[in-house]
Amino acid sequence: MGLMSYLRNRAGLVVTIIGLAIVAFLLGDIINVGTPFWAKSQNQVGSVNGESIDYQVFNAQVDQTTAMYQQQMGGAASPQIRSYAVQQVWNQFVSQELLKQEIEKLGLIVGKDELNSLVTGNNPSPQIVQAFTNPETGQFDKNQLNTFISQVNTQGTPEMVQQWEMLLENIRNERLNQKYSNLLSNSVYVTALEAQDEYNQRNKLANFKYLMLDYSSVKDGEIKLTDGDYKAYYDAHKNAFKNPEETRSIEYVLFDATPTANDTAATKSTIEQLKTELVNSKTDSLFAAVNSDTKHPFTYIRKGQASPDLDSVLFNVPVGTTVGPFLSNGVYEIAKVVDAKFSPDSVKASHILLNATAEGGVDKATAKADSIKGLIQKGESFSALAVQFSVDQGSKVNGGDLGTFPRGQMVPEFDEAVFSGKPGEVVVVNSRFGTHIIKIEKQIGNSKIVKAAIVDKTINSGKATTDAAYTKANNFFGDANSKNFSDIAAKQGAKIQKIDRAVAMDNNFNGVEVPRDLVRWLFEAKKGEISEKIFDTDQHFIVARVVDIQPKGHLSLDAVKPQIEAQVKNEVKAKMLTEKLNNALNGASNVDQAAQKLGKAAVAVENIVLANPVLPGVALEPAVVGTAFGLQPNKVSKSVKGIQGVYAVQVNSFVNPAELVASDMANQKKQMLASKSQRAWASIYQALQNKADIDDNRIRFY
Repeated sequence: MGLMSYLRNRAGLVVTIIGLAIVAFLLGDIINVGTPFWAKSQNQVGSVNGESIDYQVFNAQVDQTTAMYQQQMGGAASPQIRSYAVQQVWNQFVSQELLKQEIEKLGLIVGKDELNSLVTGNNPSPQIVQAFTNPETGQFDKNQLNTFISQVNTQGTPEMVQQWEMLLENIRNERLNQKYSNLLSNSVYVTALEAQDEYNQRNKLANFKYLMLDYSSVKDGEIKLTDGDYKAYYDAHKNAFKNPEETRSIEYVLFDATPTANDTAATKSTIEQLKTELVNSKTDSLFAAVNSDTKHPFTYIRKGQASPDLDSVLFNVPVGTTVGPFLSNGVYEIAKVVDAKFSPDSVKASHILLNATAEGGVDKATAKADSIKGLIQKGESFSALAVQFSVDQGSKVNGGDLGTFPRGQMVPEFDEAVFSGKPGEVVVVNSRFGTHIIKIEKQIGNSKIVKAAIVDKTINSGKATTDAAYTKANNFFGDANSKNFSDIAAKQGAKIQKIDRAVAMDNNFNGVEVPRDLVRWLFEAKKGEISEKIFDTDQHFIVARVVDIQPKGHLSLDAVKPQIEAQVKNEVKAKMLTEKLNNALNGASNVDQAAQKLGKAAVAVENIVLANPVLPGVALEPAVVGTAFGLQPNKVSKSVKGIQGVYAVQVNSFVNPAELVASDMANQKKQMLASKSQRAWASIYQALQNKADIDDNRIRFY
């Protein structure tokens, strides 16, 4: 990943960057020659049909993805962001590997001539066009492409060669995916009969009456469920009980250690004292750096960059004013306005980045940067020099172009240079990423900015709060075991919470963030075991017990019994109500007569369409509406088992739609084809996933 990916948020490119990086990793030499097979296995995060991904490769991508999400969300590192990155990288690996294996099975390839055409031909790959578009003209620059290829072949650095090979691999994979997509798309079609049927389902209207016997009319105490009832339902719906991965059922007790009113009062007292000191401070930036929980950059900010309460006052008070404290999301904030001025809203710029370490130190890197700056001022092409010298792989292929960005998306030194300079200037700046030669292309807008020393204090639980919670947890932990867990909880007034289907990569239980070592213990423990220690989070102590283990694959009837009880009850009730309704229908010439026998009234509904099988005021009832559309007018149906009860239906009339003319038929088929194609992709991926042997070992590492 280019270093400038750390400097700014390239919103909209995150998924693409992740995907391209994953492809590069998967297709690279990710297993060292000579590594023992058992060591390879130990370092495997997972595999798809035997094709594994090594931990170091996987984790490097997780680190990169985490950094990108932090940039996009504008926050510091957090377990939630990293967990999301782990899941995203895993999903990318699985999907890319499944697709790659299918392409190999089909024998799809990209030949040498075809690849050359995609690079240097008359219709180059979109990736080539994007990479070698001249930022000054906005047009694809074939000369720039040829220059780059020549440099790679003659004097290319290892980084340039690696970047070029990665781009070629991405182009090859893009074409392979396109070929696979074309095969799939060409297998999907819509007949005129299908189009006509879809049109009728959405436009043909049915007016009918129905008689309903609600399942709730039978009290649960009036029925007795047998093992046969459960088995019949289980056998009929067995595919619904397939466990894609091992899950665990647990029960646990949370001991609350969240901040109390006393903790809030103590934090407010502290921030108020700091405000007094900040008012009198002569070294505002140092004071903020020493006393703030969050190290806010001491730099100019634009409106919208501070928290809402601070933002509402910082731009309306004189320089030297100290504001706050404000309470927001458990944090007290104060701020002192040190300076204010007007500045551009956004800047368009390009840069060349030098690695100070590789150049022999900051002084040597700065000297080289000054030389490059001199060449630019003499008329040398900035784009060509960026391709030749820049180590920022993300921007060099675009001639150093960084696009347009607002204040706050670059590191402070970079921001200050481009927002304080003038359009057309070339400046040299050092940052923690290296030495930059920056060309300020354009400045847009003009609004007020302020430099503020911001100090915040998070409301944390004090020692008294934490000690009290831990004492309760320790008392429970000392008395409870696998057999008396519930009894001890009741005796000590501790509330037991439950998770029916915890998975290995869960990070929270019922909305409460939990530590990963708790989840690892959970998946190593045996059924009935109580946690080996008291686990803790920022605001809770946790003691847990494994209730049940559901292995990967089809769950047993015993495992799903609790979750299907309500449905089994309805099945038994349906049999009772069906018999009752059939007796009423016997001898009745219409649905109203059957309703009278039961002391009920039939309900009339109008303008019902098959594509939206909802009974107004009841619920979705596909079987009932489907039955209505299959009846002849004035005919009474047999009993129909629905979702909410058992029904009988009698159609009064149908209203047929207008004839579908040729032009409308073409549009109907076009819409259906688009919908079918979209569903086809989802369906085939799900089928590949269901068929694949996927081994997920992430819990060993994360």
